Amino acid sequence: MGKTYERLDDALQRFIGQQPMYFVATAPGEGGHVNLSPKGYAETFAIIDEHTVAYLDMNGSGAETIAHLQDNGRITFMFCSFERTPKILRLYGTGRTVLPGDPEWDGLAGLFPPGNPSVRSIIVASIERISDSCGYAVPFMEVVGTRDLLKDWGARKSPEELAKYRAQKNRVSIDGLPALEP
Repeated sequence: MGKTYERLDDALQRFIGQQPMYFVATAPGEGGHVNLSPKGYAETFAIIDEHTVAYLDMNGSGAETIAHLQDNGRITFMFCSFERTPKILRLYGTGRTVLPGDPEWDGLAGLFPPGNPSVRSIIVASIERISDSCGYAVPFMEVVGTRDLLKDWGARKSPEELAKYRAQKNRVSIDGLPALEP
């Protein structure tokens, strides 16, 4: 049933592009909490090449992914088909955080639609293992629409208010690992 792949070929790239959401998992190197986050805005995930991906990291009540990547770099992405053809695709790799103002920022930001005020970083990952599994137990679900609450929330804040929020909520992970500098 399950299969591993050497690269993100055209068929896998199409599958990824068809999914309305994906999941990102990270964990600290020692002890602590595993973090698993759903992601769902369209066009927030980009395939840079057959072994490199990136996604827009948005404001949140925590910064676990950023903290874990700084700690050990490990990251896993999961895409599930909730439609007719059952499939689960996992991408395992090492990631890093690119912040506004970093030399790579402008080039990477160009991979995504502009104007999202809630973007705080871009996560870039080098993929080392690609595998799928059947997904036979994943239920059928229908996407009703997107939630623009996070974008709308960010649009209501000034840059200073967003910086203050990040300084309060995103400095350290729930396990006390450093995340974003104020």
